[in-house]
Amino acid sequence: MGSALQSTDIENKLEDLSGVILKPGENPYNALIETCDGEPAKIQKLYAVHRVKRNAQQRAKFLASDYTGLIIDQYLLRLENPQIEPSFDPRYCMTFWGRPPIHVLELAEAIQNRLKAVAPGIWLMPLHRMHITTLEVAFSRTAAEIEALKETLKPAIPHIASYTHRHRSRLVKPMISYDLSAFALSFLPAASEPPLSPAPVAPDSVEVLRQGDSYTYHHLRRDMWDQAKDAGVTVSSRYIVPSAHITLGRYLTDADHATPEQRLKWVDAIDEINAWLEAEVWDNADSRLIGEWVVGQEKGLDVRVGTLWYGGGRTVQVGEGF
Repeated sequence: MGSALQSTDIENKLEDLSGVILKPGENPYNALIETCDGEPAKIQKLYAVHRVKRNAQQRAKFLASDYTGLIIDQYLLRLENPQIEPSFDPRYCMTFWGRPPIHVLELAEAIQNRLKAVAPGIWLMPLHRMHITTLEVAFSRTAAEIEALKETLKPAIPHIASYTHRHRSRLVKPMISYDLSAFALSFLPAASEPPLSPAPVAPDSVEVLRQGDSYTYHHLRRDMWDQAKDAGVTVSSRYIVPSAHITLGRYLTDADHATPEQRLKWVDAIDEINAWLEAEVWDNADSRLIGEWVVGQEKGLDVRVGTLWYGGGRTVQVGEGF
């Protein structure tokens, strides 16, 4: 690579805006669960607080009089436009991904199309690469380091990959979350909302150990952290925040956001789409697009290694779906 590049994370720190204080040395996902007494409604509220505060914060940045520009991902820019500079991504990672079922991909595609109409120059995550990062085990390592982690974790991988087959958590109430580097479809852990997802594919006779909203997505993340630790791996995630999101896209150019008028059009469009989602998709059994997701439906967790930043890399094992 001809020049030293840096990750957008350096310029765009993702802070926890829920107000939960993490305790050093413990499973970091326990802090939010304990703060909420394990109650789904309270857990959902803290996830909602985080994403609402963050969207307000980012809207203010887009509309600020001292706005200085988008945070363009220089790795992705060069991978998409090699004529700028021949490039590759040296950042190897290991993650446990949840793969969206077909009905969530259909919702994501509809939203991508609406956003593309406002800002034609945005980069969109291909549907076949979409994922939710249930646990980031390690990031920005060498290939050899990730291979060593994989070997340490190997005995536990089959259990981890199929964990969602018997431990089922729901995600609901999708909305767009965004910042100066990317935009995503974020969900909240369910708390007694009406079921909307298609039924599991028959037969589904397995004894479900964890089902119902008392077992939230945050509980699943907690369990994944414990599984990795018990297998002898030290989890080194970039951040621990109450967010359940799939990346919709990133920015490759400032052209669509160069003027105050363009930036206002962009954030207003996001607000309008979010209002439409809340009014027409959330909790709406008659909606053509479904805004609910039971993690593990169709596919179990995808234990994944490699250059994963833009949905790439390779699968070590995908667990059984339902």
